[in-house]
Formats: sequence, C-alpha cells, structure tokens
Amino acid sequence: MTKLEVLRNPKQRKLLFSAGMSWLFDAMEVGMISFIVAALAKEWSLSPGQVGVLTSINSIGMALGALLAGALADRFGRKAILMWTLLIFTIASGLSALATGFAVLCVLRLIAGIGLGGELPVASTLVSESMPTAERGRAVVLLESFWAGGWIVSALIANFVIPEYGWRIAFAIGAVPAFYALYLRRVIQDPPRYKQNKTIRKTTFREKVAAVWSAPHRRTTIMLWILWFTVIFSYYGMFLWLPSVVMAKGFTLVKSFQYVLIMTLAQLPGYFTAAYFIERYGRKFVLVVYLTLTAVSAIAFGLATTEAAILTAGICLSFFNLGAWGGLYAYSPELYPDSVRSTGVGLATSVGRIGGVLAPLMVGMLVQREVEISLIFTIFFVTILIGAAAVLFLGRETKGQELAE
Repeated sequence: MTKLEVLRNPKQRKLLFSAGMSWLFDAMEVGMISFIVAALAKEWSLSPGQVGVLTSINSIGMALGALLAGALADRFGRKAILMWTLLIFTIASGLSALATGFAVLCVLRLIAGIGLGGELPVASTLVSESMPTAERGRAVVLLESFWAGGWIVSALIANFVIPEYGWRIAFAIGAVPAFYALYLRRVIQDPPRYKQNKTIRKTTFREKVAAVWSAPHRRTTIMLWILWFTVIFSYYGMFLWLPSVVMAKGFTLVKSFQYVLIMTLAQLPGYFTAAYFIERYGRKFVLVVYLTLTAVSAIAFGLATTEAAILTAGICLSFFNLGAWGGLYAYSPELYPDSVRSTGVGLATSVGRIGGVLAPLMVGMLVQREVEISLIFTIFFVTILIGAAAVLFLGRETKGQELAE
C-alpha cells in the first residue's frame, strides 16, 4: 500500500473529508472564542478573572461531552452521536450571538462545550476503526489537520469580521455548520467492525469503566489520562489566551489577531510532518519529540519581547503542539479493544478537559495578579514535559498493529 492510498481510495477519502469538516467546524468554534473574549474584554469591561471563567466554562462542557459521547457512541453508534454533538454545539453557538450578558453567555458556552467535547473523540474513533492498519495513524493525523483549518478560518473571521461587524456576527457564523449534519447523515456510516461486534451494545457503562481500569489496560489508562491532561492543560492555557498575551506584550487588538493568524498557519505543516513520521517512526516517537519541542517553544514564547522573537516562538509553538495533537488522536483509539474503545478515549479526553478548565482560570488569576508572562509559560513548559515522560516510560508502541477485537 502506498503512503497516500488512503487519499486515493474514494470511500476512505470521502469518510476522511466528511469527518474532517466536522472537526474543522469544531476547531473554528474553539478558535473564535479566543478572539471573541479579547474583543469582549474591551466591550464588556471584563476582568482577567472573568475572561478565565468564560474560556473555562467551555471546557467544563467539553469534559461532560467527552464522557457522555464516548459511552453513548459505544452503545448507539459513532455516526448518530457524531451528528448530535455537531448539532448541539452549532445551535448553542448561534444562540450565543443573542447573549445579553456575561451569565447568559457562560450558560450557552457550557452547552456548546458539551457538543464540542463529544464530537472529537467520536470522530477520531470512527476514522481509526474505518482505515486499514498501515494507514490508520496517518489518516487520523490528517483528520486532526482539519483542526488547523478551523483555526485559520476563525483567525480570518477575527481579522476581517469582528473588527468591522462585531463579535455577535462571529458567533452567528458558528451556527452555519448545523446544516452540515444533514450531509453527514447521508455520507457517513458506522465502521463494519462496530456493526459486527454486538457485545458493544450489551455492556453497561459501569462495566466499560471497570474494563478500562482492569489489569490489562490499567497502565495504558494511567498513561493516557496523564497525557491528555497535560496536553489539554497546556494547549487551552496557551492558545485561548494567545491573542490576549500578544496584546499584553504591547500590541493592539488588530495586530494581535494578525500575529495569531500567522502562528496558526504553522499548524498545517506541523500536522503533515507528524502524519509522515507517525507511520515511519511510530506513535511514541512523534509524541515524545513533538511534545518536547513544544515545551521548548513555550518557554521561548514566554521570554520573547521583540516582534521577531514573538512570531518565531509562536510559529514553533503552533507547529510542534498541533503535530503532537495529531499523534495523540491517532494513538489513543489504538490502545483499547472494540468493546470499550470509544469509552476509553472518551474518559481520557474527559479527564484532559479538566485541564482545559483549570488552565484558563489559572492564567486569568495570574495575569490579574500581574505575574510575569514568562513565569506562566514556564508552568506550561514543565507540564508538557510531564506528558512526554508519561508516553516515554508508560506508553507502548502500536505502529503496524491491528486494532484489538
């Protein structure tokens, strides 16, 4: 099989593109929040603590969504849950455009987060189960690359829509993907291996959780929970605050959006290089190397003061961090058998989302207390290295292995 056969096979290409577009819309929604809060902080005179709450409330919803959707997808199918999660977050996004105050917006962002958090692990599991072994890792990383596309779209909206028409229009645009669910209903099918495994729908949620923590999977579960927590903690702490941090370094709102757009473009080559290395050198190689270089980029970004240094460090941060995300989503579904795969990934993602709640709150609190940006990014440096160490010492390589029945 050639390296690009997954793209040459019409059925696999259609699945990858269809699931990828739902992933793109998810990323667009998350990305827009980082830009919208920067604009809202000015318009509504929000404190750094309130900005932290608004970004964290989304992650609380994502934690609930990942937990519920993972278990529901094992019971009712990947396709059905993928469509419902897509509908939930897009409708909530559209309603966010009508928010009249901080509390109302927080409630709507919680609901949107439930859909966002549920869609990601279900989509990656669906693609992972539908691809041949030799192309599985690369396919999931390519799926993850649509995340960069979503961030690029959100950055473009931030540059050309928010300054001219306001943040409400940006939220309204986030409701458009609801129509995409109708398309998904026609073109996406559950993987054959899911349909064949009748025991998936007979096992209770409690039994699945017990299986995830049983002796054969305990080491894997510990490793994944540490990995997901550290990756999401650092990602949401750094990237949701990126426009605000660039502003804190002395640049205007518009200039901040422009710089983040440039940094976001670096995500695509990060994904594509990870897609190449993941089938050549393995999952552990990609995760350990890319996470380590993400940590180095984080400390460099925290210390950067000049325009060139901020851009260079930000570009490297985007490149390596999102490449690591690709490896994370490719690796996780390969570690569990069919009967608990979506539940196992959903639980790990849900634990990780706790980091997504804590990190923005922490950054908001530290910024409010006028703690140096360099110190804040040192915390992320240490956190990311802990995640890399967990993979190095606790992880097992899955490159070239068939998914477990």
